[in-house]
Amino acid sequence: MQLPSDVRPYRRTEVFTEATVPAALRRAHNTKAGVWGLIHVLEGRLTYRVTDPGRPPQAQVLSAETAPGVVEPGVLHEVEPLGPVRFFVEFHRA
Repeated sequence: MQLPSDVRPYRRTEVFTEATVPAALRRAHNTKAGVWGLIHVLEGRLTYRVTDPGRPPQAQVLSAETAPGVVEPGVLHEVEPLGPVRFFVEFHRA
C-alpha cells in the first residue's frame, strides 16, 4: 500500500517509545476522513494491525529497515510494541 500522489504531510506526532505510546493507539482506532498516516519506526519493532471488520485482518511488523506502515483513512487499526521501540506517525491529506 502506498499513499496517493495528491496527499501531503501536514502534522506528525511526537516520538513514542514502548513506555509512552498512548493507550488509544494500542486499541482499534482510525483516522478522520481524508487523512492518511505513515507509521515511521526509528528503532526497534512494532506490529501494525488492521482490525477493521470491513477488511481482511492484516498484521505487519515494522522496523527502521522496513517501509513505513500506511494507514488508510477511516480504517480501524492498532499498534503493539515488540520490546523497546521509537516511532512516530506522520499525517497526510490532500
